[in-house]
Amino acid sequence: MYVKKPTTPEDVIERAYRGKCTKEDALLLLEGNPFELFELANDLRASTVGDTVSYVVNRNIYITNKCVGNCGFCAYRTDKGYILSVEEILKKAEEAEKAGAVEVCVQGGYTPEADMEFYLEIIESIKAEFPDLCIHALSSMEVNYAAGISGMSVEEALQRLKKSGLDSLTGTSAEILSDRVRKIICPSKINTHQWIDTITAAHKTGISTNATIMYGHVETLEERLDHVFTIREIQKETGGFTELIPMSFLPYNNPVGEKMLASGKFTSTGLEDLQLIAISRVILHTHVKNIQATWVKLGKKLAQVALQCGANDLGGTLMEDQISTASGGSHGEYVSPAEFEWMIKGAGRIPMQRDTLYRKVEPGFSGQDGSLPNCTKSRIGSKE
Repeated sequence: MYVKKPTTPEDVIERAYRGKCTKEDALLLLEGNPFELFELANDLRASTVGDTVSYVVNRNIYITNKCVGNCGFCAYRTDKGYILSVEEILKKAEEAEKAGAVEVCVQGGYTPEADMEFYLEIIESIKAEFPDLCIHALSSMEVNYAAGISGMSVEEALQRLKKSGLDSLTGTSAEILSDRVRKIICPSKINTHQWIDTITAAHKTGISTNATIMYGHVETLEERLDHVFTIREIQKETGGFTELIPMSFLPYNNPVGEKMLASGKFTSTGLEDLQLIAISRVILHTHVKNIQATWVKLGKKLAQVALQCGANDLGGTLMEDQISTASGGSHGEYVSPAEFEWMIKGAGRIPMQRDTLYRKVEPGFSGQDGSLPNCTKSRIGSKE
């Protein structure tokens, strides 16, 4: 029987294991047999985190859908929308805790009605009422905008957010870290250097973040890779990233997507999705430990396959994902802990509940519906 020999050069594989993958190596791996790339990424994943696959029981809280931005990829913003009161936000946090959530992800747009004092009040109120909930909130864009209208520096804003109880800043508003791309899809947002400076300042303040990449629109392959290498360089300096979350662009109900569809171009293919997850694992090996396969973008079945291509986390139960559904996402807004456990075991892996900072949380659900008792600090172990 004929067996095709691997084509990946040994020196490329050696550099990957040492955390020294170059841009040329990455391009070579992407041009080659995708299954060789998947195997390499899977091996690197196994050497980093073993067979454990994590997820977090959380809830998204959208504090507003108003935004003064003009991002061409957004189908969620509106000029005349809502802004939740602190009392309404606390009600959603209470519902999340009763459902067993260990994290609330607080996000929205940027608008003059939401200044830094408003954000500080939200975080302080949640932390006072629900001290066991991890607060994962705000983007670099929201911090920059709110700090500006409140007359304070970004550094001061981050220090006050930390003091108020913010556990983690989101890595969103990164999109693609290329000013060429940003001028097309989000011209009113902070530029690449501002995003990098804000994230770096957050890390140095003691606030961890995740990292994101939103791909599959107007960026080139090299711009995707440059984005991931930028994440690596920041991590080498600060060590503040908990994970990378690749997010495929959804081209429905937004101006950028309408132009794409009219030209006959659709969003990324499933193969591209898996290749980006795999090459991210290779580039970030020894630097960023966790790579997420986000089910709300990929769908549950492809997310399961991604666990064989370098991913080791499935993200959150969410309870709500209004942004993806507004952009045509069709994979739902909630996955129960029980279904996550089933998906992970079905992929031959070991499930682990975690919190925002990847500390192990002892599972406490029972029954087929995935319902959970309240989470307490006694359920949270050391960071792994």
